[in-house]
Amino acid sequence: MLEKNKQIGRQSVKLENPVYIKSSGTVVGKMEGEGPLAEYFDMVCDTDKFGEETWEASESRMQKEAATLALGKAGCTPADMRYVFAGDLLGQNIATSFGLMDFEIPLFGLYGACSTLGEGLSLASMCLGGGYANQVLVVTSSHFASAEKQFRFPVEYANQRPLSATWTVTGSGAYVLSTQKTAVRISGFTTGRIIDYGVRDAQNMGAAMAPAAMDLIKNHLRDFNRKPGDYDRIVTGDLGSVGKEILCKLLSDEGIDITSVHEDCGMKIFDSKSQGTQSGGSGCGCAAVTLGAWYLPKLISGEYKRILFLPTGALLSQVSFNEGENVPGIAHGIVLEHVECQEETA
Repeated sequence: MLEKNKQIGRQSVKLENPVYIKSSGTVVGKMEGEGPLAEYFDMVCDTDKFGEETWEASESRMQKEAATLALGKAGCTPADMRYVFAGDLLGQNIATSFGLMDFEIPLFGLYGACSTLGEGLSLASMCLGGGYANQVLVVTSSHFASAEKQFRFPVEYANQRPLSATWTVTGSGAYVLSTQKTAVRISGFTTGRIIDYGVRDAQNMGAAMAPAAMDLIKNHLRDFNRKPGDYDRIVTGDLGSVGKEILCKLLSDEGIDITSVHEDCGMKIFDSKSQGTQSGGSGCGCAAVTLGAWYLPKLISGEYKRILFLPTGALLSQVSFNEGENVPGIAHGIVLEHVECQEETA
């Protein structure tokens, strides 16, 4: 079985043993539930505490709820999952460990910053495509308050947010992946490299991550011998309006024009003008809930035949930022296809 899974170029894998998305679960907080995608989320909580005492416990609760929703929609129990691939933004992945502990599923804990969903889907696809599992769970999350508490000034400090800043999404997305045929197939992926353009502004995540997105898209198109027009959409995770502009300019310098097919989850999840989110949304939960709420239904219906979905992450910590280090970026790209399209990729 393994020989059917092909390495493409230096960074990509073409999965010929079918891997499918069986279900998704999306859970968001109050502000996300007031945004443009409100009606498409599975669960919207009217308080960002989700009935818990701390912000960190609230994020764990979101993961638990999202995973429960995804399992329920797939008609599965935790015992049906061979592995769970999951991570978050908090130190030592505590949102994940406390949120998913009761499921008792063997866990691969991941950290790819805001690109964690892309990393999880990639590794889960290799696991399924290689015959090491039949069904797995992929989960990630972020929470505005827990992220602000860890990475930036306390909210109570009331520091002014620059226009380049993004708003960390309070949300969790969970996905059941399976070898059982469904309407959406993962046909391949491209693993990103760490890219450092010398950005040191922790309030400008779009600028830090855009070079990694550019590198990923350029190498993905090379590896798969494709052009932007081969995709209905090329979807970045959380660059925001500032990062989108930088990305399109960097790719244009490489002779690649994605402007007609590019969308960004961070720009879709909020109405930046009415909600005051500056450049847009960010965080692991941004791409995770937007994929499940907006893009996956369009793939299931066949409105989109193929998209390149690439969550982006800024690789910083409290320590690295306080010591004056740069903010490198990374991206992970997943090819998602309506099943009628699979003959074209064989």
